[in-house]
Amino acid sequence: MPDPRSQLSGRRSTRPAAGRPPRRGHLRRVDAAYGYAFIAPAVLGFLVFVALPIAGVFLFSFQDYNSLSGRSTYVGMENYERLLTSDVFGTVLRNTAVFSAFVIPANLVIGLLMAVLVNQRIRAISVFRTAYFVPVVISLVAWSLVWDVMLQDSGGINGWLAMIGIEGPNWLADPDWAMTSIIFVQVLKGVGVSMVLFLAALQEVPGELLEAARIDGAGPWQSFRSVVVPLITPTIMMVAILATINSLKAFAQVFLLTEGGPGLSTNILGYFIYEQAFKAFQVGFASTAAVFLFLIVLVLTLLQWWSRKRWVFNES
Repeated sequence: MPDPRSQLSGRRSTRPAAGRPPRRGHLRRVDAAYGYAFIAPAVLGFLVFVALPIAGVFLFSFQDYNSLSGRSTYVGMENYERLLTSDVFGTVLRNTAVFSAFVIPANLVIGLLMAVLVNQRIRAISVFRTAYFVPVVISLVAWSLVWDVMLQDSGGINGWLAMIGIEGPNWLADPDWAMTSIIFVQVLKGVGVSMVLFLAALQEVPGELLEAARIDGAGPWQSFRSVVVPLITPTIMMVAILATINSLKAFAQVFLLTEGGPGLSTNILGYFIYEQAFKAFQVGFASTAAVFLFLIVLVLTLLQWWSRKRWVFNES
């Protein structure tokens, strides 16, 4: 029956007739419109802030672009050849490999140990959980500046060592200790995130499985190795991926503590790109190094993702 109000106004009613369900195709189009509207901000943000800058980096990597003079010349693969034959870039790659080789396992091992400790049912355990997580919420700049003071020749660390008769080095100015100091500051800053992720995974391990293992005669270590670790392998993989990405894109600690020195001893990829772009004004050459960093992160992440079927629980 037609809508009387539509007949009076002379307009055609868009409301479905009483007792007749709306057509499925119409509902599907309405749902699709709502879906596109919801994802539009995220897609727009990705295009503007991620896709376009990445495309720009690839474009600049084929140009000799000096941001100080504003001149840009297409040079093809010249920047890539220069980068691959550079002794400085070889040292930077080696420093980055050493930095990541210590930071990634440290995040996994220390994060898991801390999670096991704060997973115990003891009094005031929430205080320990908060204390271990505090470095994560502190500003990275403030955190680095505090450690800059602590690691000086006359800083707090050497003061504590002097109390037990040990003469400490100038941690940030000594080429033998500068990288160790940067790694220490980086791990201490980020390990709280790993701890929280592992803690959530540990609390999801079914208690009946641990009880069954105990009845079968398994000790605490055997239960942890054979029951707990296999069940939390999805979290181990996620923490490994996050730690890999964070270690390869590290920049602020090096910038604030050592500026890549002494010499080139702490010059890693993130700082090298900044140095070439904003100190040497060689944006094209810096973009080429950024492309290398992008490819390294992409390959390592894909390898970790591909290997998950071999060792991650419930992924085969």
